[in-house]
Amino acid sequence: MENTSYTTLSRQSGLMQEMQSVANNIANAATTGYRKEGIIFSEYVQDVGNNDPSLSMARASIRNLDDSQGALASTGGTFDFAIEGDGYFMVETPNGPNLTRAGSFTPNEQGDLVTFDGYPVLDAGGAPIFIPTDVGQIGVASDGTISAEGTAISQIGIFQPNDTTKVSRTGSTLFDPGGDVTPVENPVVVQGFVEKSNVNPVSEIARMIEVQRAYEFGQSFLEKEDERLRGLMQTLGK
Repeated sequence: MENTSYTTLSRQSGLMQEMQSVANNIANAATTGYRKEGIIFSEYVQDVGNNDPSLSMARASIRNLDDSQGALASTGGTFDFAIEGDGYFMVETPNGPNLTRAGSFTPNEQGDLVTFDGYPVLDAGGAPIFIPTDVGQIGVASDGTISAEGTAISQIGIFQPNDTTKVSRTGSTLFDPGGDVTPVENPVVVQGFVEKSNVNPVSEIARMIEVQRAYEFGQSFLEKEDERLRGLMQTLGK
């Protein structure tokens, strides 16, 4: 197989991954706290020697998260929270602490503040947040401090990963920080709101069409190249 075919095959593989990423973005356009994902292409160049042209391969192995702010939607829920600016909530999962921007929580039967999946929400010190069941009004200050009838009882932890390039998605709205995290200074937490997905469906559909056309062009090239090589082999075999 010639270098052009190898190059096209590597490009096709990357385009397929990008198509999957775009499709996932569109599917989660209405998911609270979802972060849009993209693909970063890198190029590898290999010297094949013998004065032949170098071999260039494209690889799409890095998934890039779009950290732009999503719009805030009012819910009026006591335990619905949104973050304005940098930072993530931290929740305890069976695989360790994960980050999320999906701030729709609720107290469980034991009084622990949890996600809809039952994962405990962690405070600024990394411990589960307990909400007393025998109190009335619950309020949350902009720094995440939770008060029960005017008395502070905890503070929602808002954290930022130290190395954003190591963050990986473990669920639609959950992320493994891939290392240490740092508490965000002066976080802004809004009670009674949730953050919408930061996906723009129109632009994602347009991107999907663009990627599909590029993939079809590459497929057409490979088919024509295969026909050319078959014809060459038949000619040489006569």
